[in-house]
Amino acid sequence: MRINLKLFHQLLVAPAALGLLAPMAANATELNINGVSDYAATGEQVTSITQFSDVYPTDWAYQALSNLIERYGCVAGYPNGTYRGNRAMTRFEAAALLNACLDRVTEVTDELKMLMKEFESELAILKGRVDGLEAKVGELEAQQFSTTTKMTVNSFWALGATTYGGDVKVGGEKLAKTTDKSDGGTSFSYDLRIFLDTSFTGEDLLRTRLRSGNISDVYSGGGTVGLWSQEYGFNSGNSVVVDRLFYQFPVGEEFTFTGGPLVRQDDMLAVWPAAYPAAMTVDFFTYAGAPGTYNLALGAGAGFIWSKDDFNISASYLSANGGVSNPNEGGIATDGAGSNGTVQLSYAPEQWGIALAYNYGSTDNGVGIYSGNGTPYANTLQANGVTNSAAISAWWMPEETGFIPSVSAGWGINSTDDSAGTVAGIKSSTSQSWYVGLEWADAFVEGNALGFAVGQPTFVTSVDKKSASDFVADGNYAFELFYNFQVTDNISLTPAVHYFSRPLGETTSTDRDDTFNSFGGMVKTTFTF
Repeated sequence: MRINLKLFHQLLVAPAALGLLAPMAANATELNINGVSDYAATGEQVTSITQFSDVYPTDWAYQALSNLIERYGCVAGYPNGTYRGNRAMTRFEAAALLNACLDRVTEVTDELKMLMKEFESELAILKGRVDGLEAKVGELEAQQFSTTTKMTVNSFWALGATTYGGDVKVGGEKLAKTTDKSDGGTSFSYDLRIFLDTSFTGEDLLRTRLRSGNISDVYSGGGTVGLWSQEYGFNSGNSVVVDRLFYQFPVGEEFTFTGGPLVRQDDMLAVWPAAYPAAMTVDFFTYAGAPGTYNLALGAGAGFIWSKDDFNISASYLSANGGVSNPNEGGIATDGAGSNGTVQLSYAPEQWGIALAYNYGSTDNGVGIYSGNGTPYANTLQANGVTNSAAISAWWMPEETGFIPSVSAGWGINSTDDSAGTVAGIKSSTSQSWYVGLEWADAFVEGNALGFAVGQPTFVTSVDKKSASDFVADGNYAFELFYNFQVTDNISLTPAVHYFSRPLGETTSTDRDDTFNSFGGMVKTTFTF
């Protein structure tokens, strides 16, 4: 049996007709028998409002009357083709019009009953399914994941290898050859980061970051040459761990506070003092030329940012071992805390900026120069005692992309004090670092980027066991060239090459005329969604 949808539509006419007729009937005071007879005598149903000669689009009830005629088929006019919408209506006339509508309803009542009887079993099944669906919807609403949370995923795939050269010999064999045997293999590994960013007010941020990876060192699997390290070189043994957990919120218009059990130094900085690089490759070139000051220490901590008219001040403290209750091994502001304190002053208009920063690091408890940003000698000396670091960094970006690149530069100096003289009786040492990075946005193709950088990773310039005139042969130079190709909005490829002139620095050889260098290449694929 076919269901007459028109009949279902006509069921809606009674409320509409009553609403339309009620005010008119209320004003009727006289009985017009002739009018009622004329109206009731017509058997022709009006199918279009244009059939009425006295109804115009400018009439206030034009659309309502049109709906009753064309959608519900419930209006008949007078034999002379008029509707007479402006005159008062008697109760008898109203009853006649309402009766015409009710006749339509009556016509379908029996048919509806038959349909309901015929489809009784199907309707019962449908009702059961609807009830079950409502129950599930209610359960989901009660247990729903917060609608204030946004998830972002970054997946890095890195394919890389390095080779070594030079005439330094160890035991009669060239150092380059022996290093190639341990660190010269090709690796293919990954780093996965899942950001869960939740906002409760629209201005605050609760960040939870999950991370997994198997990158020990893209270039040197044995770790002989630490300068080849990558910040995204995370190795959790393919296990998923939480490596960020902090809450950030504004106070007034000028202050922002950040704190949590797993917060990193740069999470509490007002600005990151560089426009370089668009794509991270080796570590050194991502730390604004001062990896001692910007050491990206991670732990339990808190900090604040004050910003006004492009001026910014930020200050923070964290304990690298803040999750340990033993004061000898961890805690907050204890001997074993692994304390890291940072203060930054910056002025950062839209296209350029400058920043001064100071950092205190309790290096003998796990906070100091990030291990991939210094020579072996520098890292060894700063692994003990306390290191005070200072940095100045600046950057500039052109108004329009093209031939002129953005320019970023930074310099850092570090002073380490170790009263115990753990390393060869050396109680104090000084080290420095610097870099200059150029980056061309929209290079060759819109959305892509070309970058080149040169600098000196952290190298020791003096120690207290040597005279002022006795030079420490720890200096080295680093070069980087990369091209970031944006394949889609969510996928990018970054081929890059790197060169270190003396990656082992002071520990290369006792003969300063000897050379040892390293050259590497990589292709990094980034998926963002």
